[in-house]
Amino acid sequence: MRLRAISVLMLAAAIIWSAPLFGLAAAGHPFLSYLGFAPRTQFVPHPSFECSAFVTLLLAVAGALALYCVAIAHTRRRVAAAPQRRFPWWGWLGLGLIAASWFFAWHDGFVPPEWRRHVFTPLWLGYILVMNGLAFRHAGWAPLTHRTGWFLALFPVSGGFWWLFEHLNQFVGNWYYSGIEASGDWDYFIQATLPFSTVIPAVASTWAWLRHFPRLHTMRLPAIGGHVALAWFALAGGLLALVGIGIWPDTLFPALWLAPPLILCALQQLLLGETLFTSLQHGDWRPLLQPALAALICGLLWELWNFGSLAKWHYSIPYVQRYYLFEMPLLGYAGYLPFGIACALAMDLVARSIERRAVWPFDSQ
Repeated sequence: MRLRAISVLMLAAAIIWSAPLFGLAAAGHPFLSYLGFAPRTQFVPHPSFECSAFVTLLLAVAGALALYCVAIAHTRRRVAAAPQRRFPWWGWLGLGLIAASWFFAWHDGFVPPEWRRHVFTPLWLGYILVMNGLAFRHAGWAPLTHRTGWFLALFPVSGGFWWLFEHLNQFVGNWYYSGIEASGDWDYFIQATLPFSTVIPAVASTWAWLRHFPRLHTMRLPAIGGHVALAWFALAGGLLALVGIGIWPDTLFPALWLAPPLILCALQQLLLGETLFTSLQHGDWRPLLQPALAALICGLLWELWNFGSLAKWHYSIPYVQRYYLFEMPLLGYAGYLPFGIACALAMDLVARSIERRAVWPFDSQ
């Protein structure tokens, strides 16, 4: 299992990285500029707001939200609440990190600017400690304390994982950064990788916390049968979508978020014979819906804490650049749902590589 899980991760990364380059080559566009070390994206102008595109994407988002409503409505009988424990000392340490980092991130004059630019990493380390502390308080179990090796391995995987999205963003130009000062490519790479490495651990920690809410832990939907043909269809669809963003980036920009989970899930099924979402065959949609919601919660906080920071990102999204919540256009938050699914698939592959077992059930020993 270990070697095959690692193979899935490596093969998926290679496909996601290379597919848009094939699209550029097929369209006869130069692609050497996309091969530079430490991808950086500058502001790219895009087509202006279009109501028809906005409504189309809004309907898709409404469908996803309806799925949650139906799943929660079909919760099984309530389970007895477990006795809660004391909030651990390291959770309080996390709260202190959040408070201090948030203050310094949004206020000038208290620390030098070169320090202020780097507070995003301790801010999110604090968040990770707090979410693990809340999970531990609810059940006496947390990823940090009970699956430590797997959880710590998520940090370097997360750094590489987000760099893949930075690479894809070169083609669609949906976000760019300001307030960053780097002496060279390696300096920029190190500065960026540190906060990137907290992304998947933050989603994993939030997922561990969410599963203790009875309605989220017992929600169900109708069973969906799986077939190997679906895996081939998902792989082809994800691959073609990524090829397409090299040709029609303004039209296919949602593929940046939709294609990676399709490719990861398809390769899991084809190479491992099962996926994180095998439980959907029994009507258990928790491994899909819970991490998607966890990423959305993290996304709201990413955007909140980014809003007043010195080093920050901005958005430039075709057709839907309107109705903001912080820096993000409102419909942009929908991207966090498939991103959470991609994170969960990466978590599962790391668990199979480190622990030789699936990540779900989340608290299995």
